[in-house]
Amino acid sequence: MELISPPALKKGDAVGIVAPARKILREEIEPAIKIIESWGLEVRLGKHLFGSYNQFSGTDLERAADFQHMINDPEVKAIICARGGYGTMRILDHINLRDLQREPKWIVGYSDVTVLHSIITSWFKLETIHGPMPINFPKNGQDNSSTESLQKILFGNNPSYRVASHSFNRTGSAYGELCGGNLSILYSIAGTDADINSNDRILFIEDLDEYLYHIDRMMMNLKRSGKLSQLSGLIVGGMSSMNDNAVPYGWNALEIIRDAVAEYNYPVCFGFPAGHESENLSLILGRKVTLEVTPNGTELIFSPPSR
Repeated sequence: MELISPPALKKGDAVGIVAPARKILREEIEPAIKIIESWGLEVRLGKHLFGSYNQFSGTDLERAADFQHMINDPEVKAIICARGGYGTMRILDHINLRDLQREPKWIVGYSDVTVLHSIITSWFKLETIHGPMPINFPKNGQDNSSTESLQKILFGNNPSYRVASHSFNRTGSAYGELCGGNLSILYSIAGTDADINSNDRILFIEDLDEYLYHIDRMMMNLKRSGKLSQLSGLIVGGMSSMNDNAVPYGWNALEIIRDAVAEYNYPVCFGFPAGHESENLSLILGRKVTLEVTPNGTELIFSPPSR
């Protein structure tokens, strides 16, 4: 079953910015507002976007209310999460995603937003966008490759990416639905109603600021739960700013991942420019993709949308 692709945006449409997790300051997203408006879109801000409750932008109910308001506003065609951090999982029980299914619109973000990507694609059969958030938009108010990739998808363009070869790559060809996101979040939602289905899918993973032994722990979780053996392919994005103990783990993050999937035969791409990196290319989660990993590089081709 192909997932539903929300309608493409057109100039004049409204997009909502909400903060489902950590708090944020207006000055931190002013450049993003400028860029999004330069695309010909109207920006609407959540009522509690700049609120503060402990480390969050508001209470669980306040953050959920902002998200629900954007879901229910018929003029808002996409909901962009301002930043990650932690807290999105806490609002799931307070939002009605059936309303989003009735009026599909793009949900955009990465990192902590992975929990939304997973539950929306798995249960509500809608595509979402793993892409840059306002906190990460260029501070000079000018587009870069990351924001340009997001703009193109929002306006209905079908992406195709080609990236350089990596010495850890395993060559081959695969076709399947793209799933995944932040490895720590995937680990945290395992066994819940937001868990991913990896069967015959191409999994994308990325992470930031984790201890190396924890990367191994999370990969072992995916392996022992059967998720890695069921894949059609694997795409490894940024594994950024990793930590080690006084007694070194012995492998870096990419070596840990390579070892975890060594016994399988599907293609694996390392070093894809997405995640907590300066380049964070937008990915359509839930869309069927073709992954071609060759000695000369990797190509990721997105199939046309299903309406």
